[in-house]
Amino acid sequence: MPTVTAEEDEDLLLGLLNSTPVADGRQLDLLSDDREARDWARRHGGSGTPAEIEHLRQARDRLQEVVRGSTDPAALAPLLAAVRLRPEPTSHGVRWHLDVPDHRRLGDRALLAWGRVQERLPGRLRPCANDECRLFLLDRSRPGTARWCSMKSCGNRLKARRHYQRARGEQQD
Repeated sequence: MPTVTAEEDEDLLLGLLNSTPVADGRQLDLLSDDREARDWARRHGGSGTPAEIEHLRQARDRLQEVVRGSTDPAALAPLLAAVRLRPEPTSHGVRWHLDVPDHRRLGDRALLAWGRVQERLPGRLRPCANDECRLFLLDRSRPGTARWCSMKSCGNRLKARRHYQRARGEQQD
């Protein structure tokens, strides 16, 4: 099994969380269609088996609820119950290997990445501040004040809307 970096796992976590985007005012689910879900899993290093896809859907749905704050993190316990990390001593210290069935590997990597992000960057993984957006962001900025999944789309759109509302309000006075 190739070594996967923490950054790759964080990218997997964000990719999984962001697999229910809104496009043209409609919420999509990139894992709802089995063929698309298989392709998504394969692009992220999985095999795309039905069992893997089902586990990804469960992990994604539960993680989204937890990150949005609508569910307590304890709700992740059933998904984490079978996770095993096996230590391997190396000349650089201890390397940990995820010891789970193959169909659980992607989903469990995302769950563990969530845990590491919570420890290392508490409060930095959050939903986009645009209520019309369903995406999440991992704020790696120094001040930790990022609010939007993308300044180019959501941030700019909301700032323009607020400016327009202020300008209209001033003209009506």
